[in-house]
Amino acid sequence: MKGSCFFLLALAGAFVLGCVGLRSGAGETGGFYDGFGEGYRGPIHLRVQIGSGGDIRGIEILEHGEDPLVGGYALEELLEAVLSAGSADIDGISGATETSAGFLGAVEDAARRAAPAP
Repeated sequence: MKGSCFFLLALAGAFVLGCVGLRSGAGETGGFYDGFGEGYRGPIHLRVQIGSGGDIRGIEILEHGEDPLVGGYALEELLEAVLSAGSADIDGISGATETSAGFLGAVEDAARRAAPAP
């Protein structure tokens, strides 16, 4: 019985880590940069993986104070949209304007940090 419980826990952990890896660009090349923005309920802190061509390859939401039902939902939608577009040049989420601005601002902040100094 102990062996089967351990196996199921290990399997569940591998599944969760696999999902996180897909969303954070695991296996992709590029540097990781922290970005910060101001959302509706406070700071939004992201870790963004940016490829050598400036394309966005992964995003990890590290910290935010947004409401789970509105802002939290918007963050998930924004994350998927930015990854799909490969850039922060997307529309915000209607009804979550400040959350959208904070998230996209954090992505742009990370991109500025990734850009070579002139």
